[in-house]
Amino acid sequence: MAEEYKEDVFNSEEDYQAQNEKDLVSFVVDHCDKWRDWRDTNYQTKWDEYERIYYGIWAAEDRTRDSERSKIISPATRQAVDNRVAETMEGFAGSGKLFEISDDSLDQDSVDIEVMQGLLIEDTHNNAYLNNVSSIVKLAEIYGTGVGEILVKTELDRVPTTQNMPEQGIAEVGVTEREKVSVKIKPINPRNLLVDPNADSVDESLGVGVEEYVSYHQIIRGIASGVYRDVDVSPQFDDEDLEASQIESSHYQDDKVKVIRYYGLVPRELLEGSGEVEQRAEELFPDDEEKSNLADLVEAVIVIANDGVLLKAERSPYMMEDRPIVIYRPEVRPGRFYGVGTVEKAYNMQKAIDAQLRSHMDSLALTTAPMMGIDATRLPRGMKFEVKPGKNILTNGNPAEILQPFKFGSTDASNYETAKGFEAMLLQATGTLDSAELVKSAASTAGQNNGMGMSLAMSAIVKKNKVAMASFQDDFIIPMVKKVAYRYMQFDPERYPMKDFKFTTMSSIGAIAREHEQQQLIGLLQTLGPNSPIVPLILKSIVATSGLLNKEQLMVQLDQMSQPNPEAQQMQMQAQQAQMQFLAAQTAELNARAQESLADAQEAQARAQKLMVEASLMEDKVKTDMIRNLSANIKDEDSNEFAKRAKIADILLKEKDIESKERIVDKQMVEKRRMTQ
Repeated sequence: MAEEYKEDVFNSEEDYQAQNEKDLVSFVVDHCDKWRDWRDTNYQTKWDEYERIYYGIWAAEDRTRDSERSKIISPATRQAVDNRVAETMEGFAGSGKLFEISDDSLDQDSVDIEVMQGLLIEDTHNNAYLNNVSSIVKLAEIYGTGVGEILVKTELDRVPTTQNMPEQGIAEVGVTEREKVSVKIKPINPRNLLVDPNADSVDESLGVGVEEYVSYHQIIRGIASGVYRDVDVSPQFDDEDLEASQIESSHYQDDKVKVIRYYGLVPRELLEGSGEVEQRAEELFPDDEEKSNLADLVEAVIVIANDGVLLKAERSPYMMEDRPIVIYRPEVRPGRFYGVGTVEKAYNMQKAIDAQLRSHMDSLALTTAPMMGIDATRLPRGMKFEVKPGKNILTNGNPAEILQPFKFGSTDASNYETAKGFEAMLLQATGTLDSAELVKSAASTAGQNNGMGMSLAMSAIVKKNKVAMASFQDDFIIPMVKKVAYRYMQFDPERYPMKDFKFTTMSSIGAIAREHEQQQLIGLLQTLGPNSPIVPLILKSIVATSGLLNKEQLMVQLDQMSQPNPEAQQMQMQAQQAQMQFLAAQTAELNARAQESLADAQEAQARAQKLMVEASLMEDKVKTDMIRNLSANIKDEDSNEFAKRAKIADILLKEKDIESKERIVDKQMVEKRRMTQ
């Protein structure tokens, strides 16, 4: 392309600029056409069927067999999609805030992030973020990829005001107009998104384009306000595939303009006409003009109308040079841009359910409608045979021989039960919990009637929901909040301070996971006493994760209840001091008693030693007296008298010894009893 127009001789700068614009439009449109062809070839047919399944619209190509007559479509997939959307949105905005922001760990001052969070929450509530994000999530669950486009607009904010007029003594009522920067997120149908097939994310793509039909008056107003270039644009409608929905039989075609909004890389030369870096690229690739152009690419915003009219072309106006496109994929295919949604997960089971239900309905048509076998030769000529109550039937002969009721067997009742089994499989495949069949299946699988099977099923669902919320946060919430914050900081610096914010968003858990965790906390409360110190913390956690409208007030009351009363705290301190004094007195008394008992023990021991000494002395005295008595009054002629007296004395000494030991033992026992008392 560049070689062609460089070889031409331009008569003026305007001719050169016009050729530059044509080449830029050609660059963008050619790439978008290739990307669209690849997307339609791989996804268009599947997306059409996914949309019909969700909205319950029958089409001839959706028949499961050629003889099928019934057009019924089971709502099982729609139920699964709605449950997934509701669960995701409950985690996104169930706490009343669309998101919470936590500052990075290195920033010790949290005031700035609190101000940023308050402003963002206020602006997102005013700009219908909840409805738009809900639409993006629903598109992701149906098509596998939800797309949001972040748009920056300057709007007139009209505020009712009253001004006092002292001179006239009256108050004037009117409206004050002021300009306000508004950053909104617009849901984009995947049919209207064009992306480089070689990339698996928006940032890695050469570019990303949004093509759609817009109202003609929007283009005219954009030209009048200076947003678009002053060019000749006329309404044009030539492609029904760009319509957001393909379920309509006809599309309105008047006052429409096809617009491609391209965010991505384009050759610098085509955008600015600058040759400084381009010459360096030519030195690298002197013989290849295409490589030379691709080596010098700049981030740009290009708007093209009707595939040929350039409405806008400029370098990326955003300070971070990021692309204003965010995507959400419920399940990411590694290496692929488009993800997997709930409808794709439920597709096989949905087809099985529809086939079973349609077979059942077709069977009912054969078994419930009256049919007759007739001898046509014996009916009156030209008669139109009908069977209905009160109708007279004319025959040429005996009616019993001419007419005979005819019936194709009976409808099998198991068809409906089989369809319910397929529905349970569908819920298992999509990871949703809103059917009694899944509960019965979980209970029968676990073989428990005491709730164990239900608990296991709930645990599996909670795990899946937490994983899905983590993916939703990383893939969508964090990029969206960052891009919105950057837009406000750039285009509304008076309200949003320009600082180096490094923050992460935190979404709450879904409703099912919240209820499951609350049941666990309530069970924990039942095992604790009312005076347990962790009871207030558990109550605060239960209230914080609930959906109560006045939970903020309850949280404040719980905080106040957890704070000690000064008077009660003082009384408690006095009671503790009195208790300590009482314990000290008891300790002193016990010490005195112990010392007294020790003195008594020492005295008893001294007495026992004295008794033992006296006993030993008494024994010696007795022995001396015995010897004296043995030797006294003995005649010389009586030689055996001394031996007899010695023997008797020995016996008496032993008796005295025994009596002495008994007295000592008795005194020792008395002393021990007295000490123990």
